[in-house]
Amino acid sequence: MQRFGHICFLSILLVLFGIREGYAQIVPDSSLNHPIPPVARQEADSINMIADTVKVTIKPRQPWEPKPKRAGLYSAIFPGGGQIYNRQYWKLPIVYGALGAGAYMIHYNLDNYQKFRRAYIYKTDGDASTFTPETLRYTDEQLKDIQNDYRKDADVAILLTAVGYALHIMDAVASAHLRNFDISRDISLQMKPILQNNGIGFGIAMNFK
Repeated sequence: MQRFGHICFLSILLVLFGIREGYAQIVPDSSLNHPIPPVARQEADSINMIADTVKVTIKPRQPWEPKPKRAGLYSAIFPGGGQIYNRQYWKLPIVYGALGAGAYMIHYNLDNYQKFRRAYIYKTDGDASTFTPETLRYTDEQLKDIQNDYRKDADVAILLTAVGYALHIMDAVASAHLRNFDISRDISLQMKPILQNNGIGFGIAMNFK
């Protein structure tokens, strides 16, 4: 019986010792409170420094520069095409007005030339059944003179229209060249004294800035 008591006492001691060891092993994790190692801190600082120094560089928007050859080509292909390419839309009414007037004068003179030419042919063919109102109103010489006048006017209208078309192409090319030409308000003309070898005089000076 006494031996059995000793065994129970030892068992209780072993159990208590095991519980104590278990509590001793349960230690709160303090690794989160540990300071960052110096190497890791240096790496983080270098990354932040690179992020601060790297900046998005936006190039300033360059002024639009039309190409003169392209402007001339567009104007040659399509009336007003060069002016549209140069973004000078206010010139379109001038271009279309001038070319439209030229086209109307060409059509008007050619139409009248054909009408009086036909009347002259009917007047001189010797056939009384072929006539127009003009054959009854004018003589042979008058019909001939009128048709020649309309033909000359048609030729002049064609020439002026062609010149106007060429001028509108030249305008597109010149405007493309002078699109970004610097016209500064600092250009000034003034008189000021100048020192010469034989004395002091006055001269005109033009300043360009």
